[in-house]
Amino acid sequence: MFAVVQIAGSQFRVQKDQTLYVPRVEGNAGDQLEFSDVLLSSADGKFAAGKDVKSVVKAEILGHVQGDKVISFKMNRRKGFRKKHGHRTHYTKIKVTDIA
Repeated sequence: MFAVVQIAGSQFRVQKDQTLYVPRVEGNAGDQLEFSDVLLSSADGKFAAGKDVKSVVKAEILGHVQGDKVISFKMNRRKGFRKKHGHRTHYTKIKVTDIA
């Protein structure tokens, strides 16, 4: 059984007991989450999509982490212009506990 769920503006294909990194979600480690925005679900070889989906994905927050550093460097040759910026994206590690 799997489901396609929308979490924080991104779509993820999830299964029970799967861990994944999603864009930052409010909450602390150990909190329970419930995602009702399920786009597609599959159970026993039968698919449900759109308004027919009545599934809910339940998950638990395992922790908050930061992604790798991404560097943006801009330069105009022969002009003396150089600009360097970097950032690290924040992610939340969750574990899918149930698809009901």
